Amino acid sequence: MRVLFRADAGASIGAGHVMRCLAVAEAVQELGGDALFAAASLPPALEDRLRAAGIAVRRIAADAGSAADLVATGAIAAETGAAAVVLDGYGFGEDWRAGLAGTGLRILAFDDAGTGEPIHAGLIVNAAPDAGLLPYRKGNPDARLLLGPAYAPLRREVREAAAAAKPPLEERRGLLVTFGGSDPLGLTAPVIECLAPRLPPSVWLDVAVGGAVRDAGAVEAVAERFKDSLRLHRDTPRMGHLMAQAGLAVSAAGTTTGELAAIGTPAVLVTIADNQLEAARQSEALGWCALVPGQTEGAPERIADVALELWADPAQRRAMADKLAGIVDGQGAVRIARALAEAVTRR
Repeated sequence: MRVLFRADAGASIGAGHVMRCLAVAEAVQELGGDALFAAASLPPALEDRLRAAGIAVRRIAADAGSAADLVATGAIAAETGAAAVVLDGYGFGEDWRAGLAGTGLRILAFDDAGTGEPIHAGLIVNAAPDAGLLPYRKGNPDARLLLGPAYAPLRREVREAAAAAKPPLEERRGLLVTFGGSDPLGLTAPVIECLAPRLPPSVWLDVAVGGAVRDAGAVEAVAERFKDSLRLHRDTPRMGHLMAQAGLAVSAAGTTTGELAAIGTPAVLVTIADNQLEAARQSEALGWCALVPGQTEGAPERIADVALELWADPAQRRAMADKLAGIVDGQGAVRIARALAEAVTRR
């Protein structure tokens, strides 16, 4: 089975679409299949990461979601003999999706909205806790729905970290800060500024930034100022390890949410886009994380205040971690890959 993944990444849209596709691509490989990516926008660091995983990358010289993009995506699928396409992104309109479906390819689409509109995919994935309550059947009566945390797609290294033995939460002295592959709101540097000077001396900050971060110079400058208590990780392939060593994480909501849940690390979740808010609220309602809107004035100060309050209360963090038992088991990507293989086989 050869699967084409169509997703983009960049400073304005982040890296989450590509990273959750990577999780499924790894699972496709584990099942004996072949994965390749097509992208209209992809930072070099992410392209290198895909290629290092044995995944071919094809560049599309067109605006994402345009008619030329649709033609190019169909052509790449035909040229490479892809049996299915995995689609992840908000820039593909209904006409575009209908056009792709018209090629006859099996299509699996990630969706975070659940409005009931036609998605034009045989398989639809939404790993949000309450995704099963959304009106997907209204516009997609025949699709196979892969909904809820059981389908949270985790990359291999995160799955391995989730399965491995971890230090007890109370013994972990690291506080992880990460705002995704691009940090589109530029929160990393100001949050460090607010957080680092107020941490207890025995605690260090692990700050993870992606290759598409737009204010890398500012992040590096503030990291240098606090280098005695801060470790900066650029494009790390060991994010699962950092999560497993953290007693608390400050993280952008989105793809990382499922990773933290699987590993069992309580978090301050920061919404950096409107489409993250509902799923983040659902996660907060489960009791394992605190939610801070990142798009509000004074967000860095509020994020630091909430994180420091939680760090000072180990019993609360333990109670939050205990709420994570069984929410995400780490096998979502494998389930998605198997469902995709079944769809291709039944064709």
